[in-house]
Amino acid sequence: MLDLFSEEQPWQETLAEGAVILRRRAREDAEALYQQIMAIAEQNPFAHRITPGGHRMSVAMTNCGDFGWSVDSRGYQYQQQDNLNGRKWPAMPPLFRTLAQQAATEAGFPGFNPDACLLNRYEPGAKLTLHQDKDEKDLRQPIVSVSLGLPAVFQFGGFERGDSTQRVLLEHGDIVVWGGPSRLRYHGILPLKPGVHPLVGAWRYNLTFRRAF
Repeated sequence: MLDLFSEEQPWQETLAEGAVILRRRAREDAEALYQQIMAIAEQNPFAHRITPGGHRMSVAMTNCGDFGWSVDSRGYQYQQQDNLNGRKWPAMPPLFRTLAQQAATEAGFPGFNPDACLLNRYEPGAKLTLHQDKDEKDLRQPIVSVSLGLPAVFQFGGFERGDSTQRVLLEHGDIVVWGGPSRLRYHGILPLKPGVHPLVGAWRYNLTFRRAF
């Protein structure tokens, strides 16, 4: 596991054409990001959603921004309010938007302006099965994914669920950006291993920025 206080500078790793990992890119902002996550969760708490098939998701989620990605018996969709309580999602903090825009630009996608940020909280054993991000209106816009807390194994596959996958360890402060020819690749997170992170404790948090509309 990487040292929270390591002075090593961020660097880039290529996953595929149009997909890169910005290693440690969010380290400097991590404490402020975590404080904002907690503030958002006070307004709209993390919750385990129920899938259309009736299964409780192992990952707890909330959202911020103009739109939030959610799931209920009708399926997966973007909405301006939380279907659990009817309230509008909290506003996206300026720090979130700036980091997402900077990361997208560094990855080769200038002009990204996210209107939705999904916040996922992983506890030990939580996972995210292979899926595509395809509910957004403009698929030319990239995905920006920020990792905080415990390390997790990220699966990055092809364009069919059964394609082979790369397995890459994502650690505190890493940002993955994918778009262009990689925009519809399948991806997921393997079950989180137990641990304690010096900033966030026994959790992993992920911020996923998208342009929904």
